[in-house]
Amino acid sequence: MLRLQPARTLGTLIAMYESNYVRIMRLAPELDDIGGTVVSRVAGALDLYLSVLERFKYTTTVSLTYRFDEDPLGKDGCFVFEPRARIRIYHDARAVEVLSHCRRRASRQTRPWRRGHMPELDRKWELNRFLQKWLGFCMRQGHLFLRCTSVESPAEEAARVAASSDLDGCEPSLGLLQTSPRFGDF
Repeated sequence: MLRLQPARTLGTLIAMYESNYVRIMRLAPELDDIGGTVVSRVAGALDLYLSVLERFKYTTTVSLTYRFDEDPLGKDGCFVFEPRARIRIYHDARAVEVLSHCRRRASRQTRPWRRGHMPELDRKWELNRFLQKWLGFCMRQGHLFLRCTSVESPAEEAARVAASSDLDGCEPSLGLLQTSPRFGDF
């Protein structure tokens, strides 16, 4: 059965912003209490990372991404974070807008202005439609961000390991901590 896509109008774009707000709030119900980076781990799925980049009275900017091992065997400790979607959440308007995202293969072509066509509207439509589908996919997989899934920075983890280690004068090994970068270190 052939599905018809809704017309790319400003009204349908705003409706998509509102739909994405509902989806992101279902994915991260405790967003107001989350600081830094949190990870959602689901069996059989990639880990999904949400990092709070900015927080103001009426807006929050987050980054949503997966973490891929650059080395298929996972030996070198290099990771790739994609698609690294930067998302602005407007709490007062209950809307979500994609500011940018980074994918390995960019198939984006620039379209010139023509009568009756708005390339900026088309660009925003594509970005936010991508987010709408991705958030739905993440929810179907069972992803959920809660405060209890926060990720420690390497310094916090080293301090916790040092505090919990035996008091025999041994230093905790920092080799693994240095090869696994934090989400915000790219």
